[in-house]
Amino acid sequence: MSQAQLAGPDLSDSYVSLIESGKRTPTPVVARLLAERLGCTTEFLLHGIEPRQRVDTELGLRHAELELLHGEPAVAADRFGEIVKVAGEENAMLAAHARLGQARALEIQGLLGPAVEAFEWLRREAVAHPERLADLPLVVALSRCYQRAGDTLRAHDLAAHALAEVARLPLAHGELAVELAACLMEAPVAGEAAMSYVRHVLAVNGVPAAVNRSAEIHALWRASTVASDGEDSALAVRLADDAIATGRPARMAAQLALVAMHWVRQTTRAGGPLDEADRLATSASTVFSAFPERAQERVESLVVLAQVRLGTGDTAGAVSLAESALGMLDGRGGVTAATAQLILARITLGRDRSGVPAALDAARRMLEEVRPGPSSPDREAARVWRALGDLYGEVGAGDDQAAAYRRALEAAGVRETMVGVTVDPALVR
Repeated sequence: MSQAQLAGPDLSDSYVSLIESGKRTPTPVVARLLAERLGCTTEFLLHGIEPRQRVDTELGLRHAELELLHGEPAVAADRFGEIVKVAGEENAMLAAHARLGQARALEIQGLLGPAVEAFEWLRREAVAHPERLADLPLVVALSRCYQRAGDTLRAHDLAAHALAEVARLPLAHGELAVELAACLMEAPVAGEAAMSYVRHVLAVNGVPAAVNRSAEIHALWRASTVASDGEDSALAVRLADDAIATGRPARMAAQLALVAMHWVRQTTRAGGPLDEADRLATSASTVFSAFPERAQERVESLVVLAQVRLGTGDTAGAVSLAESALGMLDGRGGVTAATAQLILARITLGRDRSGVPAALDAARRMLEEVRPGPSSPDREAARVWRALGDLYGEVGAGDDQAAAYRRALEAAGVRETMVGVTVDPALVR
């Protein structure tokens, strides 16, 4: 059929040519007219897929999303992969969203190399086809992945680009703004513009109270699956959408709680206002306490809050929080446990110096369980090793102080130390 035959008496040949080349999108009336002349459905003409197949594919995307958010990321990755195969090039938009789900699933599993490759591919697609994918969420995801993989320069460049984009919009509400704030807080050194943006996001959103609605989410998910098995696809999609929406407030609250916790950790080190820090850290701890699967974040928030209370002079509150965190860790070591132990040691230092060395040795043993690789420095571990060295110095344990400072340098990625050279505490700061 020629363009003139397809245009008929109602349309011009040039208009049909513009539609074919993608320079014009037909109105619903024109789409129906063209579909009738081509002998296909309007849905197939516009999307390359029949209505029932499209609904089933949309349902598959919803169930894969639920698996990603509330199930097994590995299973979600497989389901997204199946949708990519089914959608194919004929339905590029659905395929693009499925590929995005795959990339997110890889990241959640900690498969950072494949995740970066997937996100970079999607970003190229977003540049070539902005009608299919938005670039900004991909930039934020890539910055986060590069940061966790140790490529901080690339991460910072991408974060700066994302920051410029949200400033242009401007954007401070919603999941994307909160994701960017969380990404900026993961960076080892956040610049003034980044800290200003994070503060603004926390100011306009706060750290809302969270209700654990997992049972309701899974009930809606099961109902959607039953409806799908009964071939009631439209109802199944609606129920799946309800399940995803039901979990959104809790996801936002948990993400904002993470942002607040990192914010408090950084600002208190810089001598920021302790009353605001106390409020944010308390809110974050309350949010994490609502979700059993976030026990590690709950422990970290208790330790951060203990540090704030120590700074305000509330030593009794600091002791209670630090001991609670250690009790929840149940003998496990690591940076968080060592930080809690150092809080107790510092408080003991002001009361009875005789018990301090044992407390410091306990913190050292906890830190020795952290083994950062040469290509992946652990700056938080470096800070705690340095703090341990400071306290060893205060009790006169010079050899232990020097050893702790050397471990701080190693944790920060400095591997070459000369035998017999005393480590200057200013260097490890």
